[in-house]
Amino acid sequence: MAAGSITSKFTLNNIGEWLQQQAKSFIPPLLALVLLLTAWQVICSGKKPPLPPPSKVWEETQPYIWHPFFDREYYDVNSKEKVDSPARKELKEKVTIEQGLGVKTMISVRRVAIGYTAAAIVGISLGIAIGTNAFLYRAFDPIFQVLRTIPPLAWLPIALAAFSGMNESLQTIGLNVNEAAGLFVIFVTSIWPILMNTAVGVQQVPQDYRNVARVLRLGKFDYFITILMPSAAPYIFTGLRIAVGLSWLAIVAAEMLTAGGGIGFFIWDSYNSGKQSELILALLYIGLVGLLLDKLVYYISKFAVQSDS
Repeated sequence: MAAGSITSKFTLNNIGEWLQQQAKSFIPPLLALVLLLTAWQVICSGKKPPLPPPSKVWEETQPYIWHPFFDREYYDVNSKEKVDSPARKELKEKVTIEQGLGVKTMISVRRVAIGYTAAAIVGISLGIAIGTNAFLYRAFDPIFQVLRTIPPLAWLPIALAAFSGMNESLQTIGLNVNEAAGLFVIFVTSIWPILMNTAVGVQQVPQDYRNVARVLRLGKFDYFITILMPSAAPYIFTGLRIAVGLSWLAIVAAEMLTAGGGIGFFIWDSYNSGKQSELILALLYIGLVGLLLDKLVYYISKFAVQSDS
């Protein structure tokens, strides 16, 4: 029976049904994409279009599409002569660096990873402390409600001002003022959904679970591991998923203002240089990376919550 049931799963009929199900998921988005690209091509095909059509974007961004991770250094912008490391040390001319969109995207992702991880650690810790203590919740909840409504970029000037006097200390850990300000913007943007969702999740632990913990006389650590965290996990991961999207939005906007590389600065530089095709391609990169980050946190949460249950 077991062998028959296993082989029956791989019949042509079952494979055909699986392909039909996949087609239902992929064909509608594909048709919508073709329709949008066609409309874009038609609207932007005049003599002076507001934006380049898809065909022109494809033609002008070939190096960035096929070589996203190139990283080159030149000492003469006009000659574009490559400089090796020994010779570069002897030159006094300013070195020009050209990087692919993949390299610039990874710079931004690294910044998001640092700020987001710090926000997750602090946010979950504070959320658990506030959620388990009614006095702390009543004391800090109004303050957090005010702070979380401040737009991310509104934090950037005060971060630059605060870190400007710490330049020497920042250099010892490999940061500059702009880099530290960008990381702070990611942190302060990400922490609120994580903190608030964690606090609510801790408060929503069923009373029956609390009663069972009292009957079994569970210690604080055992209660934390076996009752509190599994119950609050769905709320925590909801906050983490919201925060990763907000952090990705924040770093792109912050890089436009603080420079220092990254895909956000690439977009602003492309705009100032009139390179609209590169700008559009960068927007596509941002959307795809944002989707991947969201799905990454989603699948981690799905695995973690199922494991806890």
